[in-house]
Order: sequence, then C-alpha cells, then structure tokens
Amino acid sequence: MSLQMVSTVSNSSLLQPGFSLLNFDGHDFFFGQKGWPKRSCPTGVFLLDIKQNELKMKPATFSKDSCYLPPLRYPALCTLRSDARADEYQYIIHGGKTPNNELSDKIYFMSLVSKTSKKITFQCIEKDLGGDVPEARYGHTINVVHSRGKSMSVLFGGRTYTPLAQRTTEKWNSVVDCLPSVFLIDFEFGCCTSYILPELQDGLSFHVSIARDDTIYILGGHSLQNNTRSPNLYKLKIDLPLGSPAVSCTILPGGISVSSAIVTQISDTEFVLVGGYHSDNQKRLACNTIVLEDSKIEIAESVSPEWTPDIKHCRMWFGCDMGKGSVLLGIPGANKQITPDANYFYILRCKGAEEDKEEELITQICSQTSSEDPGDSAPFEDSEEFCFSAEANSFDADDADTYNEDDEEDESETGYWITCCASCNIDINTWVPFYSTELNKPAMILCSSGAGHWVHAQCMDLSETILLRLSEANVKYFCNKHVDLNKGLQTPQKVVRLKKPPMKPLRKKKTMKLSTPTKKSFLRRLFE
Repeated sequence: MSLQMVSTVSNSSLLQPGFSLLNFDGHDFFFGQKGWPKRSCPTGVFLLDIKQNELKMKPATFSKDSCYLPPLRYPALCTLRSDARADEYQYIIHGGKTPNNELSDKIYFMSLVSKTSKKITFQCIEKDLGGDVPEARYGHTINVVHSRGKSMSVLFGGRTYTPLAQRTTEKWNSVVDCLPSVFLIDFEFGCCTSYILPELQDGLSFHVSIARDDTIYILGGHSLQNNTRSPNLYKLKIDLPLGSPAVSCTILPGGISVSSAIVTQISDTEFVLVGGYHSDNQKRLACNTIVLEDSKIEIAESVSPEWTPDIKHCRMWFGCDMGKGSVLLGIPGANKQITPDANYFYILRCKGAEEDKEEELITQICSQTSSEDPGDSAPFEDSEEFCFSAEANSFDADDADTYNEDDEEDESETGYWITCCASCNIDINTWVPFYSTELNKPAMILCSSGAGHWVHAQCMDLSETILLRLSEANVKYFCNKHVDLNKGLQTPQKVVRLKKPPMKPLRKKKTMKLSTPTKKSFLRRLFE
C-alpha cells in the first residue's frame, strides 16, 4: 500500500459530509454538494479530475428529459446491470438528506448519455414503487443480486427522523434506527416487499455491504438504540424462483466491530477494508482483506500503510472508494488552513506499483470498450461531520471548463437570487422548487413599473395557473408594490354621456281667489 498527499484546492468547500461518488467509464463524478446548486453547475454533478496532485472539478449536465435531482447526502447507491456480466450499467440512488436536512424516500436512476472532451451529459429518471415502500432514510445500503436469470435490489438499514407523534420540542430533529427489515425491490414491475428476519434484531446504519451473485454480506454498522458497533457478519441469501422470493439470513463468525469503513475492490474476488471507527472517538487504523470465493467469505488483517502523524493524531477522518483499488482519505484542516471548510487529502493505493502500471497499460489499450466498476459495495459515514470522495484518473478536457468556486458570480445580488421585495425569502442555500415548471432556479416575472425589474413569482403569491397565463399572454404585469401606484397613474377612461331629451316645464295650477267678504262667509259656514 502507498499513501500520497493531494494538494488542497480552492473549491474543496463543496466536498462536505455525505456526498457520493459515481463511476462512469472509468471516471469518478461527485454528487451531493453542500447547499443547493448554483448556476454554473445547476445539476450539482461534477467530474473529479486529479492532475499533478491537483484536484479540479468540471460541471456535468443533464438531458432535457431528465427529472430534477436534488443534492442528496448519505444516500444509498449501487450499480444496476441488465445481467451480472453486462458492460453497460446505471446507478440507483435512494434516500439521503437534502440541503434543508429533509429526508428523501425517492428512487432515481442515473445513466451516462454522452461524453465528449468538453461536455458530459447524464440522464436522471425517478422511479415509482408500490407495495411496502421503504420510508425516507439515510446511511443505508442498496445492492443488486442475481439469481436464476433474475435481478432484484436489496435495501437494508439506515436512520430516519423520530415519528411526528413521538417528537418533543427538545428533540424535534432527533433520529432513530430504521426497523431491521430487508426490502426486495423489483424495478421491472415497480413493486417492493419487506421481510423481517429473526437473525436481524437491531437496526444498523453506516455499515458495509458487498454483493456477489445471490448473496449479500453485511459487515459492521452502528446501532443508535444500543450505541454499539455490531461485531456480527451477516450473510443474506436471496433465491428468485418462479414464485415468491426466498430470503434467508445466517450469522457468520469473524465479523469486525466497525462503522463508516470503506471498501475498495482490487480484483474479481478480493476487496480491501480501510478506515472506520471502533467508537465515536477512536479511529480504526488497521486494514483487512476480504476474499469472496465459492459462496464463502474470508476476512484477514493485512499490512497497513505508514500513516502520517496528522492522520494518526486527528480525531476523525473520512473517505470514499475511487475504484481500481484506490481510496481517497481526508482529515479536517481545522485552523491550519485559511479556508474554514478546507481539508487535507490523501490517496491510498491498495495495489502494488507493478499492478498499477499493468492496469494503466490495459486501460489505455481497451479504453474504447472497457469500463471498470469499483465493485458493488456501499461505504457510508456514521460521523455527521465529514464524508469524502474523489477521482484519481485524468480526464482530457479543456482546462477552461474547470469549475472554480472563486469564479462563481455573487448570486445574492444578481440573477435569480436577488432580494426582490421586503418580504422576499428566496435563499440560494435553502430554496426548493415551488412550481412544477421550476428545476434549479426560481421562477421570475418582470414588473413593468418604470424601467422594469424582476421579482420572484413565489414572493408575489402567484398561483401556477396565473403564472402560466401571464407567461403566455402579452400583457403587462405589476408587482404587489407597484400595482396600486400603477392604478393611480392610469388616465381615467372618457365617459360618454347619454343625450337626454329636454324635460317639459310644469304648468302652474290655477287657484281661485276669494274676496274678503267671501272668505268671512266661508269661514262662518265652516265653523257652524
């Protein structure tokens, strides 16, 4: 094993706890950034490229028929192939945390559509499930098993928020272990079935799962209920006959009490287990070799690399599998670096130098047709503070397309992330789509008052129906602040007066005049 330090990069603040690594065509892609994506990379997916020990990030795009994929931290992901030996594959992404710390229960399929020297395009599709749908969670695993010519996905473990009925003000956002149920997911028919096995008594999260054919091995993991790291090694066997599936579990000896360990595949049957924690404040510096052959698993301790003093004395570390027997490790920079979120990065190569050269040669010869999968393993972090992944292979692209966070435009004052009014609550770090037409930026509408200015449709309390009508109709719109002013400045419409015929003058009634003697006689008769 060899350990090599990677120089710190300016945009490392995006590499925060819980992001994931997707491997396509021999290259790693970063997913699950801190905060909501910005305009320079609205997908939140980047190619990670290391050249001369310098990490660069290059934005990727989504196809037009893709659904919205939020940046998810601590999701469960694995590769899905049409059969066990197929070259083409796509990634399954389930669960995880959004930048608002909300948990997702959705399942996405992500595949590579096209890749050129200057543009990488992915397709993302959301899948609907029926039956025993898994609840929203994070820190769990998902694997694909193959049996009798069929394939199914197996989901297990994780954490979720305390049910609403059990929450208190002091512990409103507290998390609990998910029930130790095993979920079988058939994506062909869109159905899901849960199984309760007597061997699985406690919920686990941030464990390691390795799948081979019809068997899944679950190693380590942390239980919140007991605050322990399981020393058990579980063997899940899934049989897929013509009828109902059969799921069985066996507890094997030789497990390791560890959480947040990282697994990298160095051959068809051999894996290396690196890192993790014995306890909340004790790192695990030992390494192990895992060999899977003939439905058997063998775990043996291997020679550990010469850890640097910084790694030995730091309280925590983090990392992720890069594929091809390499692991990228990181330790927090603390106060040693100017950037508050900066970290120190190391590449741990678990293969020998001769094997690396041979693999590089093979990769160069078969680069047009070969693609290597890092193995159907799913490492996770149980520490809520750090998680990391990166790519050690070069990608021949123009350096002008490299993402640099320092070049990011200040979107708090310009573009879509302005403060459009006094009651505006649109924030780039907390915004989520409100209208069905929104993808990665809020809908805006032009106010025609004066020289004109843009306002957020959501801040103006516009319904989606009215917003669509305004976008289709050629009419002027005035925001809530200027709508009354606009009414006052409008010239009143000229009122057309109706012509009325002149009224005829009233005739005076003739009155009978009485002389004074006549009046007296009349009054005398009246009172007699």
